[in-house]
Amino acid sequence: MTNEKSRLLEAARAEPLWPRPPLWALGLGVVLAAVLLAFPLVGTTSFSHHVMIMIFLYALMAQAWNVMAGISGQISLGHAMFFGIGAYATGIVVVKFGATPWMGIVLGMAASALATMLIGLPTLRLKGHYFAIATLLIGSSVQIIFQRWEYVGAARGMIYPIKRGSPWWDLQFHIGKVSYYYLALAAAAGAFALVWYLRRSRFGFRLQAVRDEPDAAASLGIGVARHKVLAFMLSAAMMSLAGSFYAQYILVLDPERVFSADISVIVVLMTVLGGSGTLWGPAVGAAILVPLSEYSRIWLGGTGRTVDLIIYGLLIMAICLLRPAGLVSLFAEGMRRRHTAAAQPSAAEKPA
Repeated sequence: MTNEKSRLLEAARAEPLWPRPPLWALGLGVVLAAVLLAFPLVGTTSFSHHVMIMIFLYALMAQAWNVMAGISGQISLGHAMFFGIGAYATGIVVVKFGATPWMGIVLGMAASALATMLIGLPTLRLKGHYFAIATLLIGSSVQIIFQRWEYVGAARGMIYPIKRGSPWWDLQFHIGKVSYYYLALAAAAGAFALVWYLRRSRFGFRLQAVRDEPDAAASLGIGVARHKVLAFMLSAAMMSLAGSFYAQYILVLDPERVFSADISVIVVLMTVLGGSGTLWGPAVGAAILVPLSEYSRIWLGGTGRTVDLIIYGLLIMAICLLRPAGLVSLFAEGMRRRHTAAAQPSAAEKPA
């Protein structure tokens, strides 16, 4: 019996924590990367570039919310405030001081991280829907502040000056959307790489322990409050990056647009649809809901905005009833079944 236990223990130690993906999955990933890199170079239209840019942007935002909710377990409904802070930080740097927006991107991420410290320390003591309600109300309060702040144009917002000197220094590209496409792709890819590393790091395992069993995590010496605040800061910085990019993309800012609660809700819907807590769930949700929104707006005009929200609701109802873990769980379940079938010995190999 002792030898059998030792053998099982050694087998468990030898088993990799993260199984290596099959070759066909790696090949599919290479093909997908090649398609995304070549997409704007094969005669596609400016509108198709815009749709892909918005998919990348919302995938970045959904991944930011995924860090907060899917990995650390804190449901936030006010993430639009960090999107707006990033947008306005870049706008202030460019419009008021005439500096490069790169400086505004860094400033916005730092300001968002600082805001999470001020907001998170008192609110992260709340649990469940109380924390979600608190973030929603704080986000609405921040929007009202910017609507009345004359320095940033109050409810009128800010309009960027058109600059034609150095496109990459000023982050303004007036000939097509290809440069914006690759910037958005790089930002989204960076966010996914960060989450991939986070889910495999010691810090990520601690966040998941805090999410699943906070009392047990605290008993093991994990600083629950500190890890929640750090996850909140990381999530807010990623959201701020998306806001800064959006500001440079449209060159017009107003509080009603960049602090809208719709942003927070849509980001939540995308993550839940694809699979909260997974790596590819936010991308799947963005790839479904963004084209749905854009094309319904074109095909149905002004009523398209209402129709896509109705479809959003129906999709979420179906996911909650049929696949609560999200669409990505279909793929994960298939992989698990295949791995289990391959691991089980055949009838001829079983001992008599």
